[in-house]
Amino acid sequence: MMRHFPRDVVPEAREENNPPPSIPFHTSSTCREQREPPFVQKGHLAEDILKHVEERKVIRNIQHGFTKSKSCLTNLTAFNDKMNPYEETMNLNQTVVTEFLLLGFSASPEQQILLFVALLAIYLVTVLGNLLIILVTLMDPSLHTSMYFFLSNLSALEMGYISVTVPKMMVSLISGDKHITLVGCAVQMCFFLCFGSTESSFLATMAYDRYVAICNPLYYPMIMNKKVCVLLAVTSWTIGIPAQVVQTGLVFSLPFCSSKEINHFFCDPAPLLLLACADTSINETLTYTIVIFFGLVPFALILFSYIRIIATILILPSDEGKRKSFSTCSSHLIVVALFYGSGILLYLWPQPNEFPENGKLLSLFYTLLPATLNPFIYSLRNRDLQTALKRNVWYKMTPR
Repeated sequence: MMRHFPRDVVPEAREENNPPPSIPFHTSSTCREQREPPFVQKGHLAEDILKHVEERKVIRNIQHGFTKSKSCLTNLTAFNDKMNPYEETMNLNQTVVTEFLLLGFSASPEQQILLFVALLAIYLVTVLGNLLIILVTLMDPSLHTSMYFFLSNLSALEMGYISVTVPKMMVSLISGDKHITLVGCAVQMCFFLCFGSTESSFLATMAYDRYVAICNPLYYPMIMNKKVCVLLAVTSWTIGIPAQVVQTGLVFSLPFCSSKEINHFFCDPAPLLLLACADTSINETLTYTIVIFFGLVPFALILFSYIRIIATILILPSDEGKRKSFSTCSSHLIVVALFYGSGILLYLWPQPNEFPENGKLLSLFYTLLPATLNPFIYSLRNRDLQTALKRNVWYKMTPR
């Protein structure tokens, strides 16, 4: 059947060199089916489209759903003229980002030097303290147990955790160069998130180890044998990697606006999502899911383990047994309180549209404090570790 055109509209012959129209519409479909074009990404854009078609009375069952007395081509041309300004605005706002600017802390040059010195001292103490624990547990045969095996893994984790963010921050403070490449930012975020999920897994594993040692002491050597300890350690190191890699990939697959300033001292997902020019609801949903699985679930396991541990200790007949049992758990409880307490303060703190200065301070507290205090907590409250330190380090370094 031939298609009839109005007299004022003459169909143009399309040449082979001319590209087809850029509007993703088909003339055989109705306008009611095309009320939301595929390139519509913003809510206000969809509202303007609906307003346009309603004012022009486009939605009618005449001439394939277009305005009466006008051809499909005329309607599409008018609609294209209407939508071009929005497409140009969206393309201008979305830029190809190759690097970011970490704003860090707003401080004077003198304060930045003091902050650099403080960070350098904390970093060296943290790395050396955790490295000392690893070396002592390897050198002393009396510490070749599951408890100190997990403690040495935790010390290695803390060294990696603090090394992800603090060295870059110190370089920025001393050189004044606050730029970080897109790839560098993605790598920093991925390692930071992986180490966070790994630490929560290790804390839950160490709580289970204490639960078996106190509640089932006769079966402890058989349950926590070398094979099981290695399996638990490997699981703790790797269980969070796939989820955190996916989360990092989703963040950096978003289109970023013209601004590339991250109001933070490292690449954290929250301030980066503020720079995105697209809907971030999927990223937020994934973040909450990961927090539940790698934050709340390990915390629930730790809580359950210590409820059983406390219940078992309270029924012990001797006060000396109760004291020894509590002393073996006290160091781990303090570390758990530091890790989860600082994390709760950080992520439950009210955050405005821009990351506040107090939020950055809480992030610094969350990054530095547990890793720095762990060696002191375990060495000062653990007699076996103190004895091993004296036997393998102090006596060998002291001249006779």
